[in-house]
Amino acid sequence: MEFSVIKFLLIMIAMALADVCWTLYFIDVEERKAHPAAFWSAMIILVTAFTVTNYVENKIYIVAAFIGAYLGTFGTVRWKQKKEIYPSSDQEQ
Repeated sequence: MEFSVIKFLLIMIAMALADVCWTLYFIDVEERKAHPAAFWSAMIILVTAFTVTNYVENKIYIVAAFIGAYLGTFGTVRWKQKKEIYPSSDQEQ
């Protein structure tokens, strides 16, 4: 099986994006925001389909998906925490 560093990185980025979508999906569901939650749900399917169809041909790409999933969720939760601590002036008006 052929290994590509570029494909590895693309899968990692795609999985990170999928987990950003998952995290935002759960936040919107918890806040009862139907349209944003539905959008993130559709994005999850789109991005995950790309990821899965690429790592089934070479199991080493599962590592890329694992790393991307971790980074996507971790980064999104940290971003939301900072956003709650330091709200922008736009939200105050």
